Amino acid sequence: MGVMRFRVSPPGFLDGWPEAEQAYISGFDGRVFPTRVEREGDELVCRRPSSDSGRLHVAWPVAGFGRTLVSTSSLREQDTVYLLALELARGKIGQLRNQLAAWEISGMSVPEGFDEASRQAHQIFARATSAQDDPDEACRFSEAALVHAHNAAQMLTGAYINQRLAVRCQRSKRFPALLGCGLAGESPPQWESLPGGVFNSATLPICWNRIEAIEGEYEWDESDGLVDWAVEQKLLPHGGPLLDFGVGGLPEWLTAWSGDIENLQSFVCDFVETAVSRFVGRIRVWELASRVNTGGALDLNEEGRLALLARAVEVARGVDDVEQLLVRIEQPWGGYQSAGDHLLSPLQFVDALVRCAPGLSGIALEITSGFVPADPGRRDLLDLSRLLDIWSTLGLPLYVTIAAPSKGGQDAGGRFVRSAEVGDSESPGSGEWTESLQADWVDAVLPLLLAKQSVAGITWAHLDDRDPSGFPTSGLLDETGSPRPVVQTIHAHRFGHWPAN
Repeated sequence: MGVMRFRVSPPGFLDGWPEAEQAYISGFDGRVFPTRVEREGDELVCRRPSSDSGRLHVAWPVAGFGRTLVSTSSLREQDTVYLLALELARGKIGQLRNQLAAWEISGMSVPEGFDEASRQAHQIFARATSAQDDPDEACRFSEAALVHAHNAAQMLTGAYINQRLAVRCQRSKRFPALLGCGLAGESPPQWESLPGGVFNSATLPICWNRIEAIEGEYEWDESDGLVDWAVEQKLLPHGGPLLDFGVGGLPEWLTAWSGDIENLQSFVCDFVETAVSRFVGRIRVWELASRVNTGGALDLNEEGRLALLARAVEVARGVDDVEQLLVRIEQPWGGYQSAGDHLLSPLQFVDALVRCAPGLSGIALEITSGFVPADPGRRDLLDLSRLLDIWSTLGLPLYVTIAAPSKGGQDAGGRFVRSAEVGDSESPGSGEWTESLQADWVDAVLPLLLAKQSVAGITWAHLDDRDPSGFPTSGLLDETGSPRPVVQTIHAHRFGHWPAN
């Protein structure tokens, strides 16, 4: 068994650091090792089956940036203890240097002020490495270096976004992506509360669990009403996810066939063909399945899910008039692998699916913040940009579903948002969410998504909070049906770069 030890400073810090237990280690290929995290005094001990070198990922409080997920560089196992803050600073500075080199090669202009911020990060980090005989002093310097490195990363990513958006605006006078919102089952939805023309698509909840809750008895009224409404509103309807491979996501009556892949394939293919055929000519973009990488439904392993999905893709492609066929990836960074229940990373899973189901034409990624356990810490834009670039290597267009909470709470599915505390809820470092912070998160993330050529569609997860099973309190509309500030943020970016349409 492999063991890595990290000293945490100042003494006693571990006692008030709950995110430490969600730390994990990944390999050179991005696959996350099953990781068990223990606390021994002021040391964080990470145990895993492999002794290979790896990178530690953990949410760390960075002044001015909140509890941000930061990674070390690739570390080998050693008898001596690593200084955690020092290694996190080393990892962030290394990531910053690598991304700068990649963007400079592609022709990006480095923004004014970046060189100074980067120089300060390097100089303070150098002082930290020379002060390792005094761990507390080294950690103080390392934390300061982390702040400067994050400042530099923010400058660099901001310049990248501005320059890429300028190129996209020059190449296309029309809005270059689908911009949509997920709906609940009610028809018609409270769409009139939104500013006109912001969204050009809508995701309709055409799900097996809702339509055939009892075997052989189909309930299409809800779906038919939503499709008719979307067509009337001149929105491009997205249907699905037809299949939800998460816990409890498939009809309960299928439990009797758990473990019988052949019969499950028959049931799955029958429903997929029935649903897609019913809406021929009205729905051309289908989200075939969600939570395909994390799973949980019917105790299906990865091989079983791949077999069902490959057959379902083949059947859906056999129906005329299907333009796009997508699968949705939950937790695309792969942190869930640390529990040891999965062999394939999210990217490896989709790569295997593409090889056995060439009819798949796009990938839907869930990019969220603020939901535990899916989001152990906030990620900066440099991390998000790198993630999108990695997924684009599969050569398929990306459709991104985004969500962030507007306040605290917990839903029946176990997703948790920290309850707000009076007096500190507006602080970026408090870990609390408000409507203002929700809008700020979108204000940072949406421009990056629009700047990426590989992103063909962006969908906000929920119109309102009536369906809390996905992302609680993340709706665009509040309890009274009034738009939250995030709506104006989306509107500003939608028409700020492409005002003519």
